[in-house]
Amino acid sequence: MSRLLVTGGAGFIGSAIVRRALADGHEVRVLDSLRSDVHGGVDGGVAAVAADHQARGVEFIQGDVRDRVALDAALDGIDVVCHQAAKVGLGVDFQDAPDYVSSNDAGTACVLAGMDRLHILRLVVASSMVVYGEGAYATATGSPMRPPARRREDLDAGRFDPIGPDGQPLVPGLIDESAALDPRNVYAQTKVAQEHLASSWARATGGRAIALRYHNVYGPGMPANTPYAGVASLFRSAIARGEAPRVFEDGAQRRDFVHVDDVAGANLASIGATETMPADSFRAYNVGSGTVHTIGDMAAAIAGTAGFEPVVTGEYRLGDVRHVTASSARIADELGWRAEVDFERGMREFADAPLRAAVG
Repeated sequence: MSRLLVTGGAGFIGSAIVRRALADGHEVRVLDSLRSDVHGGVDGGVAAVAADHQARGVEFIQGDVRDRVALDAALDGIDVVCHQAAKVGLGVDFQDAPDYVSSNDAGTACVLAGMDRLHILRLVVASSMVVYGEGAYATATGSPMRPPARRREDLDAGRFDPIGPDGQPLVPGLIDESAALDPRNVYAQTKVAQEHLASSWARATGGRAIALRYHNVYGPGMPANTPYAGVASLFRSAIARGEAPRVFEDGAQRRDFVHVDDVAGANLASIGATETMPADSFRAYNVGSGTVHTIGDMAAAIAGTAGFEPVVTGEYRLGDVRHVTASSARIADELGWRAEVDFERGMREFADAPLRAAVG
């Protein structure tokens, strides 16, 4: 078994990876900054977090990946890095851009430089479906087409679906890893940059890197009441406040909702794969459930358990894409990973599951 460092290992996805890694027999260390916009108020402070990890046999180091002293201490003696630390989500406005770029791109560069210093050659890095922009589409006659960004005037008029050259809505499909990347917001740009940095590191050092393009992750332990955690957190937080979820656009946006425990499993499969993949190599994989649902489906599934009806607002956010759903065939074929938690069971659990402390 490997000696594993999970950056961001106290976070939503990172914690699930730590649990799975321990169950699989790995020796685990966590490096996490415990930043307040992710973790909110940490009950008992850093000492309590460290004690909780220690009780589970996990060494915990509080620190930012951009802090060389903390990073080198965390990397010492490690075989493989699972890099989850990042600022996530679409954010509030463009004033978030410097923090996204610093946290995600500079942070990843620091991790890779540290791995180079300590001669660590195995990496799994968290990427995202957002690298694709809009998903895969075809015209009414079946011709593949990737639409441009949606126009404000169309969104204002309630025309949410991308339109083909014949004036008809394009037909959405599944996108695979061969598709061109088309990031459409700052967060997406940083995820593309993280992948490129990982690929460059692998070529320069003889390393082995895997990027996992997560689709919409949900599950117990999501942070509450934050624009950075995504729609699942916002819907679930509304229910906790006794309010109906508010759904943007018309609720028909197609997504692939994947449970956090399945995402953890994909990370462990990838950690194993870095032992045997060729040197100087980089590989990207979609990580999705393999089933398509709408955002309205998710809102209804969560709200229904509490007796609410979702409120469809017609509002929108510039930078949001209409439809993006994954083919996860590559990771199934090459690593043997498949999602195990189906939508209905996962949503029933999530509707009553505890969230992390409210942020802000």
